[in-house]
Amino acid sequence: MKSLNPVRRLAPLMDVMAIVLAGVLASEVRFATARLDSGNALVLVLVALAVVLINLFGGGYSKWRSTRLRSRVYRLLWVWVAVFAVIASLLYLFKLSDSVSRQWLVFTFLLSFCLVCASRALLMMLTLYHNASAKNRRRVFLVGPEENLLDVARSLRRHREQGYALAGICRARVLRSQKTPRHLAQRVERSGADEVWICLPVSEGAHVRAIMYNLRHLPLEIRFIPHFADIPLLNHRVSQVAGNHAFDLSVSPIAGSAQWAKRLEDIVIGGLILLLIAPVCLACALAVKLSSPGPVLFKQLRTGANGHDVQVYKFRSMKVHQESAGQISQATRRDPRITRVGAFLRRTSLDELPQFINVLQGRMSIVGPRPHALAHNDYYKDLVESYMQRHMVKPGITGWAQVCGYRGETDTLDKMQRRVEHDLWYINNWSLLLDLKIIFLTVFKGFTGQNAY
Repeated sequence: MKSLNPVRRLAPLMDVMAIVLAGVLASEVRFATARLDSGNALVLVLVALAVVLINLFGGGYSKWRSTRLRSRVYRLLWVWVAVFAVIASLLYLFKLSDSVSRQWLVFTFLLSFCLVCASRALLMMLTLYHNASAKNRRRVFLVGPEENLLDVARSLRRHREQGYALAGICRARVLRSQKTPRHLAQRVERSGADEVWICLPVSEGAHVRAIMYNLRHLPLEIRFIPHFADIPLLNHRVSQVAGNHAFDLSVSPIAGSAQWAKRLEDIVIGGLILLLIAPVCLACALAVKLSSPGPVLFKQLRTGANGHDVQVYKFRSMKVHQESAGQISQATRRDPRITRVGAFLRRTSLDELPQFINVLQGRMSIVGPRPHALAHNDYYKDLVESYMQRHMVKPGITGWAQVCGYRGETDTLDKMQRRVEHDLWYINNWSLLLDLKIIFLTVFKGFTGQNAY
């Protein structure tokens, strides 16, 4: 039986040990003593707790076989930046900055980051050694069409560290022979395979039953790896629903504990941001009110999570006008409807600030696919096949598409397709760490852009 990978248990413990060791060494350097006072000890506890929780909820302790060291170090960098920003903010808000040495804090973070990166490298070497050992390597026999087998075989070669080796193959044309079942069982047995992977397209799923029936006498693990090349998928996986095994073809990963974690993120970060931007919001409201007649806030129904309509708030940036029934015209460059103040608000994204109220209400999230007008959804849902899948999560104030440059007017179908592709990539790869990264990138390059008008 395949032995369990010890890395999952070691990683959180090594993170805590690295942070404590860094704090002690920093104290030795700064104060010439390894003994920590109560303030510094509390900071270390908060840092260790924050790092472990972010990694647990953000997937930092998973996928050890498939994630490269460079990706892990990059992920750790974002974690450390986020935790440092939070700790520094807490010390400032609670007026504890004088009781904690800034030099000690900075040195602790830098040293702990280096120590944790080193521990990650050590753990990944341990994982490689664990998977490469003869007793942990699994021999796999592949069954399916030639093009599918080539894809899976290439994937096996790319991920040798996962501990799989190719034992043999059976091409699809052989499956059509009447003698295939008996011959297949013999070939698999002679190959010495530990597992059989059935790599058939969904259209040929009828063969799966026959293959399994004729392999029933062999004590092998059998996996079905269906080919979904022509089907748009969202967070596809295998799950168990009401006691039934299911192939999830289009589901949201933001559910259960992840949904609670994201909601907590929205409340904490959204509430803090709303407090900080209150003076800016007041100035924007006055500017809108004085620049043109009409309400300060523009309210519009947009599509929210699971297709439910939600009312979204923005600072009004256009003159009050009447749209044709069922038609919403996108803003264009030099649009005569946009006021002078509105042009500035749109260019700097300050018109989006009232949406933090939507976030606290639970209608929106800080990060997610940007909500489109209902008329745009009706138009594009028939032109972009996966368009409506972006509404399986709460819409966001900012998103992966926006920080990647797909912001503002979508005057061509290709632009909308690219935006949807980025939105679906975000949903498929969601984590708290990715949200923090998008928020960080939004601060530096997401507020303005050449398409913002």
